[in-house]
Amino acid sequence: MKITKIMALVMAVLMIVALVGCGSNKRVPIKLTLSTEDAEAILKAAGIMLPDAEVAPGAGKVATWYSNWDFHNYSEDEVINTGFFTFTEKYGCETEWIEFPSWEERFTQLANLVLGGTSPDFTPASTDLFPMKALKGMIVPVNDYVDYTDPLWKDMEEYAKKYFSIGEKTYFVLTDMTFDLVCPYNRRVMQEWGFDDPAQLYWNDEWTWDVFSDMCMDFTDQDQDRYALDGWYFSRALMHSSGVPTVGYDTETGKFVSNVDDPRLERAAQVLYDLNKAEVVYPWWNGWSLRNGTDGGGMKEGLCLFEPIGAWGFTGPVDTISAVWGDVEANELMFVPMPRDPNGDGVYYQDITTTGYALISGGKNPETAVLLAMCDRFKVLDPTVVGIDRYQKEHTYLWTEEMLDMYDECYRIANSGVDNVILTYGVDADAGYGATIGKMIISFDDNAHSTSAAGAQTWAQLKEAYGDALQYSIDELNQKVADFEANGYTAQASAGND
Repeated sequence: MKITKIMALVMAVLMIVALVGCGSNKRVPIKLTLSTEDAEAILKAAGIMLPDAEVAPGAGKVATWYSNWDFHNYSEDEVINTGFFTFTEKYGCETEWIEFPSWEERFTQLANLVLGGTSPDFTPASTDLFPMKALKGMIVPVNDYVDYTDPLWKDMEEYAKKYFSIGEKTYFVLTDMTFDLVCPYNRRVMQEWGFDDPAQLYWNDEWTWDVFSDMCMDFTDQDQDRYALDGWYFSRALMHSSGVPTVGYDTETGKFVSNVDDPRLERAAQVLYDLNKAEVVYPWWNGWSLRNGTDGGGMKEGLCLFEPIGAWGFTGPVDTISAVWGDVEANELMFVPMPRDPNGDGVYYQDITTTGYALISGGKNPETAVLLAMCDRFKVLDPTVVGIDRYQKEHTYLWTEEMLDMYDECYRIANSGVDNVILTYGVDADAGYGATIGKMIISFDDNAHSTSAAGAQTWAQLKEAYGDALQYSIDELNQKVADFEANGYTAQASAGND
C-alpha cells in the first residue's frame, strides 16, 4: 500500500476536508495532527503493524552496525521521529557502532572482520554492495527474516526482487527508495545574469539539456575565472539523467547488460562532450581538486553556476552552507532535478537509490538488525511523523519552503514507478572503482572529467576503446552470477576485493 493510499485512509477515518484555494496552481501543504494511537490504529486497519515487544524476534539485544555514521547522533527533539527511537524504547534494543576505517578501505576491513570471525550484524544497503558482495559471501540473503508480501514491506517487494535478488534469494532489507543527485544553483546569481529560474523552468516542464547548456555557455568566461560546472558528480548526474545507465540490469532476464549502443546515452555524452570542448568545466588540471577545495566553491561569488551533488551537500551548519552556496534563509540556494533530454520521452530521471540494510555473513544478531529495519519502515509510513531528515532540514538547516517542496518533488520522481535504479557501482569487486568494469564505466560516464578539454573523447571513440572489453567483463559477471545460483548460493571466492 503506497503512502498516498495510507493518507487517503487517514482522510477517510478522520473525515478531514481541506479547501486549498480552488483554481490556484499554488502548492499548499496540508499538515495533519494525529495522536500516536490514532496513527497506529489507521496503519493497523491497512494491515501494517509492528510485532509485540514480548514476542518480537531479536528484542532486547545489541546489533553491531558497520558504517561511516552512527544512530546516536540525533538531538532529543529529533530522535523521537526515528525508527531507532522505537527500536530502543519499545523493544529494549541497542546498536554498537563499528566505524569504517575510511571510505576506500571499508570493504577490505569488512572482509577482514568476516574472515576473522568478528562479523558485524548489518551495514547500509548501498547499491555498491550488490551483486559482488553477495557473490563473495560478505552479505547474506534476508528471506528467512523479511516477508516482502507483508503489508509493512509490500511496496518494497518489486524493487527488492527485481534489483537485489539472485534467483529466489533477496539480499537487501529495503526501508525506502529515494533519490541521489540534484542540480543546485544560486538564485541571486541566476537573476544577475538574467537567466530564467531553473525551478520555475522545471515546474513549467521547460528544464532541458538545451537550456542547461545555453546557460553554461553564456556564463563561462575563462579570462574572468568563471566556469559554469564544477564538482565530482556533474558528468555522472547528466549521463544518468538520460534514464539509462552505462551498465544496466535486465530485470526480465536477470542479466547485466551493456547499454553503450543506446542512443539516449550517446545524446547525453554529446552534451558533455560539447560542454567540455567549450571549456565550461572548472579546469581539473589545477591539482585535480574542486575550486577552493570544497563542494560549492565559487557558487556564492558567481564564479560557478551549477555543481550537481546529493542534497546532503547543503545539510550542515547554516553559516557554513550560506558562506559557500548562498544565503539559505534569503532563498539564494535552490536546487532542481537534473534537466531532461529534449529529444527523449519527456521524463525527468533521478538516480534512484536505497535506504535500508544488508545482513553481514556471520553476524550474531540478524533478527535484531531486521527489527530496526521494521521500525524504520513503520516510520516511513506513519502519518504522524515528519521524517527525521525533513525535520532536520527545516529546523536545523533552515531550508526554505521552496527547497522542501523541491525535495518532496525529487522524492516523488524517485517513487513514480520509473525504473532508474543505478547498479553501476556494485557490478565489480571494488565498488565500481579501480576494477575492470568500474574503470570502463568511469571512462564512459566521467568523460567530461578529463584533465583538459583536449582530452575529451566522443562517444564513438569511447565505444571503440572500451566497448568490447566492457561486454567481455559483463559476460564474465553474468556467468559468475549463474554459477553462484547453480552452486546453491555458495560464495565462489574470498570475501576480499580481489
